[in-house]
Amino acid sequence: MQSNDITFYQRFEADILAGRKTITIRDKSESHFKAGDILRVGRFEDNQYFCTIEVLSVSPITLDKLTEQHAKQENMGLDELKDVIRGIYPNEDNFFVIKFKLNAIR
Repeated sequence: MQSNDITFYQRFEADILAGRKTITIRDKSESHFKAGDILRVGRFEDNQYFCTIEVLSVSPITLDKLTEQHAKQENMGLDELKDVIRGIYPNEDNFFVIKFKLNAIR
C-alpha cells in the first residue's frame, strides 16, 4: 500500500475536496515540500487516502503575521485559525504556508 505524503484532520476533508481549503500551515518538519510536488493526502486519524494535491508554493510565516486572507484560504475565521494552530503546535511560532490545489480525488 502506498503511503501518504501529508495528512489532514478528517474535519478538513470536505473543505479540501470542495476547494474551500487551499492552504495548510505546518511547522518546519513539513516545510520540505516545493512548488510542483504532487502529494498523496490522507486523513490524520486513520491515514486513509482521499485525494492528491499539487503544491503551488511554500513560504515562511509567523503566527502574528497570519491575516484574514490566510483564514479565508483555510475556510475559517482568523481567531479560530490561530487557536487551531496553537492547539497543534503549542510551542511553535515559525510556520510555513503551503498553498495547494486539488489535483485528483480518490
